[in-house]
Amino acid sequence: MAKEAVCIETPTLFSRYTCADGTGIAKGSVLQLTTPNTASQSDSDNDVMAGVAWMEKVASDGSTQITAARDGTWMFEAGTAAAITVGNDVVVNGIANNEVKAYTTLDDEKGYVLGKALETIGTAGVQIMVRLDI
Repeated sequence: MAKEAVCIETPTLFSRYTCADGTGIAKGSVLQLTTPNTASQSDSDNDVMAGVAWMEKVASDGSTQITAARDGTWMFEAGTAAAITVGNDVVVNGIANNEVKAYTTLDDEKGYVLGKALETIGTAGVQIMVRLDI
């Protein structure tokens, strides 16, 4: 995996989810929530956010649980050239895992929001500070 989020302010809110034993999830990966109370790697701006993986989940290690951070401040990679302005809600880009974009389209819903941008950027591929709010 690549482009995992990097924690720069320790979270205080965590959730524990079920995950597939055969799935590998890197620490810092954005997770989507599915039913029942299951988390997996997010890859779409229409995924309901579960948090950011606080631990690595090794594929086929016998574990079916993962812990996700639901707050804290994180550095993400911007996935589009469109500007993200400080204070904008951000969502998963949907083109590549762990990239973010501004919450701007009509199909983005509140449950899909990852957090708030803490700085303004205007170029794809640069790092942006985001306060998680899940």
